[in-house]
Amino acid sequence: MCESEAAEVQQAIDSAVAAAQHSDMVIAVMGESSDQSGEGASRATLDLPGSQEQILEAIAATGKPVVLVLLNGRPLDIRWAAEHVPAILEAWYPGTVGGEAVADVLFGDVNPGGKLPVTWPRSVGQEPLYYNHNLTHQPEDAVGFTSRYWDLSTKPLYPFGYGLSYSSFRLGGLRLSQSQITPEGNVEVSVDVTNTSKTAGDVVAQIYIHQRAGSASRPVRQLKGFQRVTLAAGESRTLKFQLGPAELRFWSPQTKKWAVEPSTFDVWAGEDSTATLHSEFTVKP
Repeated sequence: MCESEAAEVQQAIDSAVAAAQHSDMVIAVMGESSDQSGEGASRATLDLPGSQEQILEAIAATGKPVVLVLLNGRPLDIRWAAEHVPAILEAWYPGTVGGEAVADVLFGDVNPGGKLPVTWPRSVGQEPLYYNHNLTHQPEDAVGFTSRYWDLSTKPLYPFGYGLSYSSFRLGGLRLSQSQITPEGNVEVSVDVTNTSKTAGDVVAQIYIHQRAGSASRPVRQLKGFQRVTLAAGESRTLKFQLGPAELRFWSPQTKKWAVEPSTFDVWAGEDSTATLHSEFTVKP
């Protein structure tokens, strides 16, 4: 960075800090411009472009409450913000009335309920990163290994399906209609969802499965159902999902056909791909 560029960055930092010091709180809108993401717009890093990270750190150092609003077309490296900024709102590219939508969320007129459609990495070095990998991509399960990196966790910053709101929820009572089915059969999955907060809000209940054994390596988890429901404060509801041939089958590389193979299947229910509420059933020949 040349001397003039360094001076320009310092001027931007000083201006942002001065504005923060004269404010009750700071809404920092950062990220990428629309032409920085898309076809022909790859980047070598996932860092906040330019001097945005320096500005954000300087603003936070004032002690003022900070809300970071991200405008971007891909996950960015926001490890510092995740640790030091109290609230982060992912707006992606929200369109021409995006400002109104963001304001509605920030002022509490709308309770957000969105979930991440991607796995959010800690660093560009983790890419490609996705939740439905197979067992060979999970070295932390091997004896003596905690990560595939010596300087970084294998786990993402935010898992697939993750997202907070102004409400909190509890999932429980996971039940399966039967413990054994044939390859043509169906299992009904029931789970109880409760709004444990004092604010009405949306929850996206998610169902994941894993086929423990088969003729081909199967992903550690696969999303096979989700429902978004609005619950009043303290309200509970039972949600039902179907797991049948359409959800259990996979394209066999051996037979070149769709197959539902005899195996034990794990079932998880939760609010993201790290769901821990668990049950299981078996597909018999």
